[in-house]
Amino acid sequence: MPSRSQYALMSAKDRNTVLFICFSSAVAFFDFLIYLYLADIMAAAFFPANIDPAVTKIQGLGLFAIGYLARPLGGIIFGRYGDIKGRKPILLISILVTAVSLLAMACLPTYGQWGLIAPTLFIVLRLIQGMAFGLYVPLAWVFVAEHVPRQYSSVACSYVTASFYIGVLFSNAFFLWLTSSMTTEQLANYGWRLPFLIAAIMSLLPLVTWRWIDESPFFLEMKNSKPSDYVAKPFNLLFKHCKHSLFIGMVLTLIISSVTTVVVLLLPDLIELRFTLDSDLFGFSHSLGIVFMVLGCIFYGIISNHQNFGKILTVGSILLIAQILAFFYHLQASGDYILIMYALLGFCAGIVGMIPAILIQLFPTNVRLTGMAICYNLAYGIVGVLVPFGLGYATLYVSFSPALYITFIGFIGIIMGIYFYNLPEFKKIDHVI
Repeated sequence: MPSRSQYALMSAKDRNTVLFICFSSAVAFFDFLIYLYLADIMAAAFFPANIDPAVTKIQGLGLFAIGYLARPLGGIIFGRYGDIKGRKPILLISILVTAVSLLAMACLPTYGQWGLIAPTLFIVLRLIQGMAFGLYVPLAWVFVAEHVPRQYSSVACSYVTASFYIGVLFSNAFFLWLTSSMTTEQLANYGWRLPFLIAAIMSLLPLVTWRWIDESPFFLEMKNSKPSDYVAKPFNLLFKHCKHSLFIGMVLTLIISSVTTVVVLLLPDLIELRFTLDSDLFGFSHSLGIVFMVLGCIFYGIISNHQNFGKILTVGSILLIAQILAFFYHLQASGDYILIMYALLGFCAGIVGMIPAILIQLFPTNVRLTGMAICYNLAYGIVGVLVPFGLGYATLYVSFSPALYITFIGFIGIIMGIYFYNLPEFKKIDHVI
């Protein structure tokens, strides 16, 4: 670390910074995903009445997909700004933009009140929110990694990743509470506004401690060491010197995005297409799986600090492949032990928690946020839009399709693990180009 030994102990200020980012990260995922649970209600509120429920469903999912499409644009544009002006100001911008867009959504008139203007405004706000979210995720990893001593960077990044899934759990719980507290008519009239209002307030809460959050010491060191006539050109430098890092970063992000999209978001719906299970038990099993995924993220983050990254990624990918195949075989056989199988699957999927720390090391300080934003958002944009439709269609014909896809992703993880295992350990993250 520029100002102290990389082997220094984590200070109280470091821990507060990690807690700040973790809370903001959980809220960010809640903000982005809560709409998914209200998609049908939102589609009915912002589109003309339609007697075909399938059309309404498609309209709702389309509005959700718009958020994914906006993420690459926001990540690339604002990521560049973060490499030029600093991490702290762009973090503030992402939080404020998210909060304002959510507050505006909560206050929007419906189609019945404003006609086509209502869905147009909602689409614009989803685009703005998606752009802010596309920046926030890589920024959260960069922010904590550049604040804590090097020996804690993997653990700190795994905490941030785990907090994303805590946000997913919170959105699940909030939706269950909302639907049990209100009738369908109440939800359609005004109840759908409540999640957006609460999300906006929660997004602003971290700013109460804003004065105690410092700029990244790595960015300050880089800024102070540059000559006065230096002109920052993150894109030029990135595509000139870091093409290999961009490719590796895209592949690693493909693993994160695929595991998260399938195991956390899509698996319940995909399983319902071909298997019959008790809905209450299955819902609890899915939530338990996410809880164990949080634990798995932290576990892999800790052990990757003490072991070769490539070895852990290889072993973890093998375990993920074995468990996803065992999970679907168990569903096909009986499904009697779904709680245990889901918990094991979640824990194995926690392998994604160790990947952000290596992403950080791929890019020099002066292009780090831009590089990570490009990798993360392009991969997530592709996976988030194509995989739900592709897997949904494939699962109608082959029940094991989700397991086969995750197996494919697991083999990519094994290849990446072997690649990194044969590389020398690289611990410096303060280099510039």
